[in-house]
Formats: sequence, structure tokens, C-alpha cells
Amino acid sequence: MNAQLNPGATGSNVVGAFQLLIGGKLVPGASTFDVINPATETVLASCPRADVAQANQAVAAAKAAFPAWSAKPLAERAALLNKLADAIEARMPELARILTQEQGKPLGGAMFELTVAAGNIRGFAAMSLTDKVLVDDAQSKVIAQRLPLGVVAAITPWNFPVIMMVTKLAPALLAGNTVVVKPAPTTPLATLKVGELCAGIFPAGVVNVIADVNDLGGVLTSHPDVAKIAFTGSTATGRKVMASAATTLKRLTLELGGNDAAIVLDDVNPQEIAPKLFFAAMVNSGQVCLAAKRVYVPEKIYDAVCAELAKIAEGAAVGNGLDEGVMFGPVQNRMQFEKVQAIIEDARAQGKVIAGGKPHQGKGFFIHPTVVSGLPDSARLVCEEQFGPVMPVLKYSSLDEVIERANASEYGLGGTVWSASTDRAVEVAKRLNTGTVWINKHLDLPPTIPWRHEAVGLRRGVGPAGPGGIHAAEGHQHRQVRWAAAMAALTSFRDTRRGPFRSLRLRNGPAPAA
Repeated sequence: MNAQLNPGATGSNVVGAFQLLIGGKLVPGASTFDVINPATETVLASCPRADVAQANQAVAAAKAAFPAWSAKPLAERAALLNKLADAIEARMPELARILTQEQGKPLGGAMFELTVAAGNIRGFAAMSLTDKVLVDDAQSKVIAQRLPLGVVAAITPWNFPVIMMVTKLAPALLAGNTVVVKPAPTTPLATLKVGELCAGIFPAGVVNVIADVNDLGGVLTSHPDVAKIAFTGSTATGRKVMASAATTLKRLTLELGGNDAAIVLDDVNPQEIAPKLFFAAMVNSGQVCLAAKRVYVPEKIYDAVCAELAKIAEGAAVGNGLDEGVMFGPVQNRMQFEKVQAIIEDARAQGKVIAGGKPHQGKGFFIHPTVVSGLPDSARLVCEEQFGPVMPVLKYSSLDEVIERANASEYGLGGTVWSASTDRAVEVAKRLNTGTVWINKHLDLPPTIPWRHEAVGLRRGVGPAGPGGIHAAEGHQHRQVRWAAAMAALTSFRDTRRGPFRSLRLRNGPAPAA
């Protein structure tokens, strides 16, 4: 039987079946598991659970669909992606309620996530995959092309389930790959519904969606017929993914942990900057890899900024995301809830909690936005990734000091600099060992902008010219060179894992050896 949404869940008026998508067919799982509403701690739905055989079936279906899908013209693949964006928007009210109840975010935040997801699909679909002429002279012409890899396994997190799904799905499909999606087991429902939409849009096997209880990741990451893994999640799990993928030399896109520093310069107005800092740290209840997780403020405005942040935090409305006026929902799951609570208690012992931090009474994984001052850099809240609605505000004396402290972290995903002078802020940004730095803004994430990475905060293949010039869709391809006498250029692009590549003679000269 099909897994169902519990119609008795608090505030729910959505009832529907949830099924896996394998080989173009919506099918039940081998078994089921419960999905918990983090606002009520009650069972929201019984979700279909794939077993190893179904995971293998999904990969086999994607592999079988690959030749025909990769042969489709780019414009046709893009057109089907745009149909998916349209379908998500058409079902947005239903999808948003499911997303709020499984993830916890307020209904407005769920609508925003779906809006961004549809917009990102369209942004990726508008990209072109053009050949690049490396050499074109009287003796030779060398053209670099990128061709699809094959089956891509997309493993997605629980903080932005739909956005992170389509950010992996859309560029992979545009590039000509087929996909197996595996959502986080605490937030699989909206993803399964998007899979249902995919079933009516894409040819059978092009998109497959399975759900598990974190027991099928290894099947995908080590599967010989999976060419690439696109993973977003914790750093610890990312290391396991990389180790597993190494056995078959798979391509990897890893977006892992972050402990992003926000550096405030001494020329800002505390009243104007505080709301922006608060958003940067607390959006989605702080459950964002790129959230501002360490806020550094100069001595002369430190107390004023702390006071403004505390005022904003104390006025924040926390509750069930389906309730009107709620600004912050619960932390998504019990494990994360307990981790964040432990970090708050450690911070309370070493610094001063100036807002929030109160124990929650009743059901739900609720943590009121919490602001902590006076912490040493050794505190867990400073040196770990809290991934929750808790922000440390740290005092500094000089720019050299704060840059050294900001860089003293294994993380380096993103960061922000805040100043009345853009030139000053840019000079500070240049000195940060951080993949992406925003100036006087935060989380500006159009699909056309490249991402980079440093250290643990690893993110590849997003944007038109990611690390090493990798396009979002190109990150899901392997490069081939059409030969024309220039053997040195040719050899540098050889993909040894995939063996011989095709050649195209564009000038006179001997053909290269296979």
C-alpha cells in the first residue's frame, strides 16, 4: 500500500500518497518509516522506504535511460526543466504545507524555498554548454568539449530539501546525465512529491527518487554504474562519501560544513547593521551552511551592536510554522536540537547569554533565537558549526587581529564583511581564506554566479565558472578534446578513468593513438 500523510497531524489539511519514482513508475517502498513533524513531535507521515534491490533498480533505470536522454538536443532538455519549474509553482500551496510540516520552517519560508527552487531550475535551464576553441591556427585546431558523465546520485540535506534537490538535479539533467535522488530521511516528503511531478515530465528512468533511513548512501556512492555523487551534508559524512567514491574514482560535488565569519567594521551604524546581521545568522533558524556563524564586532561599537541584536532576538516570534505570524520554526530534528542545546549550555558557562537561551516548555524542537557575548575563541559556539539559531558576538581590537581569528578555522565556505566603505570591505575580504565573501549583503545566490571552496567548506559545480572554470552543468560532465595535431594540448585533457576518447581531425596531421 502507498504511504500516507497523517490527516490528524496538527494544522494539516493535506492528505496524499507518497511513492518512490523508479524507472518512470511511482511505486511503494519495500517497507515504510515514520516522518516526524518537528513542531509537534508527532508522526506526520508513513514514508516509503527503498531497500538495496530498489536502489539498484533506480541506478539501472537511470543507466538505461542515459543514451537516449544524453542524445536529446540541449534545448529539449532545457524545455523539460522549465516544465518542472512550472509544475512546482502550480503545486506550490500543497508542497509548501508538506515542506513546513516535515522541515519546520514557517509557511512563508517554505513558499520562498519553492519559489527559489523554481527560479533556480529556470536559471540553470537558460545556461548554454558551448565548445571552447583552445588552438586555432594554420597548423591545428583543438576544441575542448564537455560530455555527460552518466548516472548522477544526488544526496540531499534536510535544511532546504527542495532547493538542494533541484540545485543538483537541474544542472545534471541539462548536461545530459540521468539522476537518482536520495533525500534526507527526516525530510523526504516534498522531494517525493517533486519526484511525482518529474514522472509526468521526463522520460522513464531519467529521474529516479528513492528514500531510506540513511542506509542506502553507501550503495550509491560505491555503485559501479554511478558516475558522479552530488552530496550536501555534514563534513563527517562528506569524508565517508569521498572515501566510498574513491573505490570507483567517481566525480564528486561536496557541499559540507561551514563556520562563516561576519566581520563588522567600525564605520557602520549599529541600529542599521543589527537587523542584517541577525538575518545572516538566523535565517531558517540558523540551519544554513552559509549562515553567519561567528560575528566579529570592533570594540567601540560592540556594546551597541550587542544591545540591538538582543532586542531583535527577544522580539522574534517562535512557533509552529503553520501558525500566522511565526518567524522561526523548530530545529528540524531531535539530534540537532540536542546538539544545539548542549552548545548553548557550553556558551552560557563561558560567556553571557544576552537573549534567548531559555528552555522550551512542551512539545516541539523549539529554540528561541539566542545571542551570546563575551565568549573566548575556544568555545564550542565559536569553533564548531552550531547549525541552529544561536549567534556568538565576538569583540576585536584591530583588523589584523580579526582577520587572523576569522581565518583560524578548518572551515572556509563563505563569509561577509560589513562597512560604510565598499573599498575598505573589499580589502578585508581579499585577506579572508574563504571561498565566497559577500560585501554588505548575505546569501545572494543566483545560479549564474560561481561558487568556490576552501578547506572543509567544499562546494563545486554551481554557477557558470566554478572552481577551475567549471560550469554548473559542466561540473556534471567530462571534458573531451577534438584533436588536431596538437598532442600536448590533447594529452592534458585525457580522462584516464574513462579510457580512450574520440578524436576529430580538423587539420592535416597523424591521428593520435587511442
